[in-house]
Amino acid sequence: MSADDKWAVDESIRLLAKVGRCWSPSFSPDGRELAFVSDLTGSPQVWRIALSGGFPEAVTAFDEQINTVLWSPNGDWLAVESAPGGGMNAQIDLVRSDGGDRRRLTSGGSSNNWLNIWSKDGRYVLFSSNMDQTDSMDIFRVCIESGATEKLAANSGTGIVEDLTAAGDRALLNRIVYRGDNNIHLVDLSQDQERMLTPHDPPAIFENPRFSADERHVYLISNRDRDLACFCRLSADEGEQWRILQARDDAELVEFAISPGDKSAAIVWNIAGRHELELISFPNGNKLSDIELPGEIVEDMRFSADGSQLAMCITGSRLPQDIWVLDIGTLSLRQVTRSPRIGVQLERLGAAQLLRYTAHDGLPLSGWFYAPPGVDAPFPTVFSFHGGPEGQEQPRFRYDYQALLSEGIAVFAPNVRGSSGFGKRFVNLDNGALRFDAIQDIASTVHHVVGAGIAEAGKLGIMGGSYGGYMTMAGLAEFPELFAAGVNLYGLVNFKTFFEQTEGWMASISKIEYGDPDTEGELLYALSPIHKLDRVTAPTLVLHGANDTNVPVYEAEQVVEALRMRNVPVEYILFPDEGHGFRIERNRIRSVSAIVAWFTRYLLSS
Repeated sequence: MSADDKWAVDESIRLLAKVGRCWSPSFSPDGRELAFVSDLTGSPQVWRIALSGGFPEAVTAFDEQINTVLWSPNGDWLAVESAPGGGMNAQIDLVRSDGGDRRRLTSGGSSNNWLNIWSKDGRYVLFSSNMDQTDSMDIFRVCIESGATEKLAANSGTGIVEDLTAAGDRALLNRIVYRGDNNIHLVDLSQDQERMLTPHDPPAIFENPRFSADERHVYLISNRDRDLACFCRLSADEGEQWRILQARDDAELVEFAISPGDKSAAIVWNIAGRHELELISFPNGNKLSDIELPGEIVEDMRFSADGSQLAMCITGSRLPQDIWVLDIGTLSLRQVTRSPRIGVQLERLGAAQLLRYTAHDGLPLSGWFYAPPGVDAPFPTVFSFHGGPEGQEQPRFRYDYQALLSEGIAVFAPNVRGSSGFGKRFVNLDNGALRFDAIQDIASTVHHVVGAGIAEAGKLGIMGGSYGGYMTMAGLAEFPELFAAGVNLYGLVNFKTFFEQTEGWMASISKIEYGDPDTEGELLYALSPIHKLDRVTAPTLVLHGANDTNVPVYEAEQVVEALRMRNVPVEYILFPDEGHGFRIERNRIRSVSAIVAWFTRYLLSS
């Protein structure tokens, strides 16, 4: 490759990594503006934009990365959750809509704090925090006027306040029992009492609970007594009354938003990772309209205070994530933000195609395949595994995938057993000792794609982030003959050190998913790739954030040390200003450039 050609390739990758995204839309009380988070300037910050048009205005210029923003109901303040160094020790601030009068609401330091909700009168912010005990995210309320903070509820593990009554005297508290099982509690804040609304035979999920307009019922998503999650309603009064409002046999409900006064609801169905958006009427639940989407994924929906507008984030395999607004009266959808995509022609990018196949034991599996445009099969192929493990691979805009495609390398991103979106049974098929079957799904996936003539044997790579990094190292260790190279992004490799060093609340909710370190040490040892790295022969690139307390950096260091001792080619990139993932633009560019160079070197030259 000539110097000019190399420059062109590097520039193409850099431009793909610079493609921005917008999220966390929040209406002003009058519905004329939206606050949102965008990485327009390279690091996620808060912006606001008038819905009548114009260029967005910057609200924050924090040193910290911003996670989310909520506009207060009375319009006085924006509540902002920020992540110092990209880590999990998020803090909560208040700023005016012009960015002035910044006030820190949380205590700072190493405590984890999650922004939950504003009270309806705008007097209080509720948040979850482990400031009292590191192994639980308890519920706190801070008074905006006085700054006084009080603890409202203790949790074993994690808890989030999802909704409040208009008077602020009752709250819907979502408590995770363990990953894949939770309960909704009705908390009487005036009487310091609470009652569980969702008794059930585990496992089951109860998500996004919202009070009805009369505050007598609760709307939510659940898979109680069924496999696929659906839209439900239960009574908030004594005596449980459970009703399924909307359900499908081919899809799970993943999100909904109800307009003020319960006039209508927007509901989102998940079909193997792709979304469908419907508008339904209340109280009968009849479908009003299917909303045609410009991309495959819609999420983070918010109604304006008068119910006339619905903001949402939309993305797709060839569409960067931006904020769109649906006019409820005309059902017209328009794009509000336009993330930078300098020099990137979206129509020339690779699109995602759903492939279905079966595992070694006959279990149906599926995944999303991205073929490099203008290249014939079989392709050099990278197998990309999602995190979670109860995450789901979806056809979202992935600059790393597109960068690989630009070099003629295909990507197949499977949803192996344990992935969400396919029902309660499927997501629990990798719990504990069942994880050995999930690892076997790696080989089943490769054998199918190679056998179908899509991927080229001998030119296969594997990569993934977080739990996907675990699957990467498990794949390299268990099936060394399959892969020519691997990339481990902030992955866990040793369950013993993970449980010892991760956040306390994370450890407490992960014992069913992975295994209990107090009673199942031998199982966790057998499941940990660190003890099988002597089988790894493929060159391995390791990337990690120094401020990652979810998967602590020691997980990466163990891999690098073990492979170096055996003279396996390994490179290590540590990002000093990132946590669990890479969100700063310069780090995105560096990471994807390294990933593409690694796979180009070992897949295309072999």
